[in-house]
Amino acid sequence: MDMAVAGSDSARATEPNGIAKAPTQFFVPATASLHERRPRTLKHGDTFAVFDHSGDAISGHGSPEGLYHRDTRHLSHFYLTLMGGVRPILLSSALRDDNATLTCDLTNPDIHDEGGECVLRNDLVHIRRTRFLWNGVAYERLSLFNYDDQPHRLSVEIGYAADFADLFEVRGTVRPKRGERCSPVFGDDHVVLSYIGRDNLTRHTTLRFSPQPQVISHDQAVFSFKLGAGERQSILIEVHCGEADLNQDLRTSFIHSFRAARRALRASSSRAAAVASSNEIFNQALRRCVADIYMLVTDTEHGPYPYAGIPWFSTIFGRDALITALETLWIDPEIARGVLSYLAAKQAKEFDAAADAEPGKILHEVRRGEMAELGEVPFRHYYGSIDSTPLFVILAGAYLQRTDDVEFARAIWPNVEAALRWIQDHGDRDGDGYVEYGRHTQEGLANQGWKDSYDSVFHADGRLAAGPIALAEVQAYVYGAWEAGAAMLDRLGNAKEAQSLRMRAEALRERFDRDFYDEDLRTYVLALDGEKRPCRVRSSNAGHVLFTGLAKPERAAAVVETLMSPSSFSGWGIRTIATTEARYNPMSYHNGSIWPHDNALIAAGFSRYGFRLEASMIFEALMGASTYVDLRRLPELFCGFPRRPVQGPTFYPVACIPQAWSAAAPLFLIQSSLGLSFDAKAEHIIFSEPVLPNFLDELHIRHVRAGDGHADIMLRRSGEKVLVDVLDRTGDVRVLSMV
Repeated sequence: MDMAVAGSDSARATEPNGIAKAPTQFFVPATASLHERRPRTLKHGDTFAVFDHSGDAISGHGSPEGLYHRDTRHLSHFYLTLMGGVRPILLSSALRDDNATLTCDLTNPDIHDEGGECVLRNDLVHIRRTRFLWNGVAYERLSLFNYDDQPHRLSVEIGYAADFADLFEVRGTVRPKRGERCSPVFGDDHVVLSYIGRDNLTRHTTLRFSPQPQVISHDQAVFSFKLGAGERQSILIEVHCGEADLNQDLRTSFIHSFRAARRALRASSSRAAAVASSNEIFNQALRRCVADIYMLVTDTEHGPYPYAGIPWFSTIFGRDALITALETLWIDPEIARGVLSYLAAKQAKEFDAAADAEPGKILHEVRRGEMAELGEVPFRHYYGSIDSTPLFVILAGAYLQRTDDVEFARAIWPNVEAALRWIQDHGDRDGDGYVEYGRHTQEGLANQGWKDSYDSVFHADGRLAAGPIALAEVQAYVYGAWEAGAAMLDRLGNAKEAQSLRMRAEALRERFDRDFYDEDLRTYVLALDGEKRPCRVRSSNAGHVLFTGLAKPERAAAVVETLMSPSSFSGWGIRTIATTEARYNPMSYHNGSIWPHDNALIAAGFSRYGFRLEASMIFEALMGASTYVDLRRLPELFCGFPRRPVQGPTFYPVACIPQAWSAAAPLFLIQSSLGLSFDAKAEHIIFSEPVLPNFLDELHIRHVRAGDGHADIMLRRSGEKVLVDVLDRTGDVRVLSMV
C-alpha cells in the first residue's frame, strides 16, 4: 500500500546511513480515526461514500466523510436538520446484508420556538433515510411519518458542499495551489457545483430534489410542508458525480436504478460457491465477508476486479487484488480471471523511472484524481511494488489449475513470460539470484514490499536496512512463480522449458536456505540488505515462505513453532514482527500489528506443510476478533496487544474497513483448514486431512465447481476426524477425501 500513517510513513525516504528523514507526503493523519467514527460505507464501481451513523457527511479538518468518484470528493458535506437547524436523534442505522443500501432511522427531539415553547414533542415524527449508489450517483429517499394525532408543520433542511478535494488531500497532503471553484448554477429543483482543476478538467456535482424545495441556495435546500396525523411525506435526492440529465424524472430514475443495483449485486455474487455452517455468528461474519468482496469488486473492461479498500484504497491495486483473487479462487475463479486480464493489459512495456516501471513489471496502483494527473503524486499508473510481478505468475498458474482454462492460459502466456523475464533480468538487480527493490526516483515508495512503512525493514539492533533489499517473502513468491510457470508450460505442451523453470526454483531453494534460514532464530530472517547482511528479525514474512513451498520440509516445524510462540502469536493472530524485536510496537502499521490477510497466507503455508491444527488456531483467533467488530467485519489490521480475557482486540485508528484481502481472509482460512484443492482437468474436488476449527461442527459448501460440474458438500466433525459427504453433484465431478 502507499498508505502513510502517523509514525509509519510509507513514502518517508531514508538517508544512505539508514537514518529516516522526516515524513514528506502521502500522510494519513492520526486525527482521522476511522474506528472511532465507525462510518457507514457504500460503493459501486468507481464511486464510494463514507457517512456517519445518521447518514450525514460532516465536513471538518481530518474528516474522511463524503461522496467520492475517481479519487475526487464530490460531496464533502451533507447534513439533515429540522425546523431551522435541529439535528434529528439517531435510532439505528444498518447496511443490508448484501451492502446494497444504507438505512438510517431517526426521530425528532423536543423542538421549541423562539419563545421557548415546545412546538413538537420528541419521538412523534419518524424519519427514514434509504440510500444507495449506482453508476456514479448517490440516491436517497427521505421519508417522514407523523405518529401524532395532530398535524404538524415541518421544515426539512439539507445542507451540502463540495470541496472537490483530491483523495490525497483528504489523507493529509497539503497542496501549494489548487484549482478554481465555479459559481453554483441553480434551477428550480437542482444545483450544480463545479470546480476547474489545475489539470484543466472541470468536475461537477449535481444535486436534484423531488418535490421542488421551497428554497434552494449554494449550500442548502429547504422543504416546508404540513404533515397530517398518520401522514407520510417523501423527498427524493440525487447526487450526481458529474452533469446529470435534468429532464429525466427523478422518481423513475430512483426506481430503475435501485432495481438495477440489486440485480447487479445478485448476479455477481451468484457466481460464488455458498458456505454455511452450524455456527450462526460465523455465518453472519461470512455473509458480510462475501458481501464486502462483491461490493469492492468493480466491473472493468477486462472483467471483475476487487478494489483494495474504503476509504483510502478504493482503486486498482496489483498486489491486493492478486492476493484477494488467490483467497477467493476456490469459490469464484472469475475474479482471478478479471484480475489477470486487467493486469496483463496494463503490464509495463518500457522503462519509466517516475512510475518505477520496467518491461514486464506488473502494476502496483492506479489513481485518477487531479494530483495524479498532474504528477503531484506518482500513482497515476505506478509500478513500485516488488511482489506484484511474481504474484501475477502465481495467480496465473493457480487459475489454470483451478479451472483448466487452457485457452485463457495460452492467451496470457506472453504476459506470464514477460513477468518471468522481469524477475530474471530486472528484479535481480545485482545478479545474486535474489529479487531486490529500490525506487528509481525520490518520489517513489521507499519500501516496496507489502510492509511498505519507512521503518518496516530493519536489523536486529533497530537500524534501518539500506537497499537494494531482498525480502524473504518476495523470494518465496519468486519460487512460486517459477513453479507456477513450469506447471503452465506442462499444460501448454512445453515440458523442456518447464523443467528449466523447475531447476531455477530448486536452485533458489538451496540458495535461500543457506542465506535466509537462521538456526538461532529458528526461522527465516526478514531480509538481506544491500550488502547482503541478514536482517535477523523474527517476522510474519517467514510464514509466506511456507505459503509457496520454498521452505525445505525439515525447516517447517521450527518456523511454525516460532510463529505460534507467544512473542509472535497474540491470541488474535500472528504479529507482523515478534515482541522480542527492537522496533516492536503493537500500535504501529507494520511493526507488531496483526493483518488478517497476512495470517491467512501464513495459515495456508501451515496447511501446505501439514500443520492444519495450527492453521485452524489462526482461523479461530481471527474469527474471535471479528465478533468484536462492527458488522463482524475484519479490518485491514488491528493492534498487536496480547489477547485478554473477556476483551476484544485493540483497533488500529485508520485501518480501512472493508478491505478486500481482509474480507477474503476467512474464505482462504476455510480452504486451508479443509486442505481443499482442485484438479479441474480431472474434475476432482479434493479434501486432504480436513480439520474444522473448534467453533464449527458442520460446514455446508454448495455449488462448488470443478471443470464442467459442481457439487454440494457437507463436512461434519466426528470425534477427531472430519467426515466428507457429497449431498449433490452434476456432471462428472468427483469429491475425494484423503485422510
